[in-house]
Amino acid sequence: MLIPSMSRTIIVGDVHGCRDELDALLDRIAFTSGDQLVFVGDLIARGPNSLGVLDVARRTGAVIVRGNHEEKLLAYRAFKQDVAKNGKKGREDFPIGRMHLDIAESLRDVDWTLLETSPLWYALTDHGALVVHAGVLPGVALADQKTRTLLHIRGVTPKGEPTDEKVGSKLWGTLYKGPPHVLFGHNALPEPQFHAWATGLDTSCVYGGRLTAMVLPERAQIPRGEAVRGLLVSEPARAVHYDWTRRKADWTKSKTA
Repeated sequence: MLIPSMSRTIIVGDVHGCRDELDALLDRIAFTSGDQLVFVGDLIARGPNSLGVLDVARRTGAVIVRGNHEEKLLAYRAFKQDVAKNGKKGREDFPIGRMHLDIAESLRDVDWTLLETSPLWYALTDHGALVVHAGVLPGVALADQKTRTLLHIRGVTPKGEPTDEKVGSKLWGTLYKGPPHVLFGHNALPEPQFHAWATGLDTSCVYGGRLTAMVLPERAQIPRGEAVRGLLVSEPARAVHYDWTRRKADWTKSKTA
């Protein structure tokens, strides 16, 4: 177990409703009220306890950087509010699946407030770092990044365009040159991504992998590449909470039936 120090900054990868693993991870790193906790987004959906994860975020005073799953719920809420105000078409016209709909209908007012106040990015100025959910398009100033890029990018196409596809593109982190050092999630892989100026923290917890956090001592600067590994702490998943292979096969079957 790590010995706690004052004013650490702890950045946690995609939780996806894995409350038990989050609690265990915070215990493993000996989280205290003197630490700053930051989530890279996608706290909710796919896992067993989205509301529980939001409770932890609220209790710890964490910063939640908005992920694509939070954005989907917020877009649905805005659509429903517009329907109620202007009498437009109903929810069947909004592209939301049962999983997200169930979560949306279970969220409390305090949960919606938490999501609505989540920023698209968060600067860790003391550490020379920037936290975003998915990443940035290399060569484009932060102010000029498109919202969809910040929420969805995984790679860069041969034409230099952002894409969320894993095939036929280069990981954006391999092309990005900082500073700042970018900490991100979204692209679930068995291991963290180590790039010269970017580190990916989504290690597939909800799919049976691990939940990973970066623990930064006060004012610590992030080293380059593989040297980052010494700052990471992981907690194994309790189960495969979401079998993406099976869900994708079921989805494909339903679309072709």
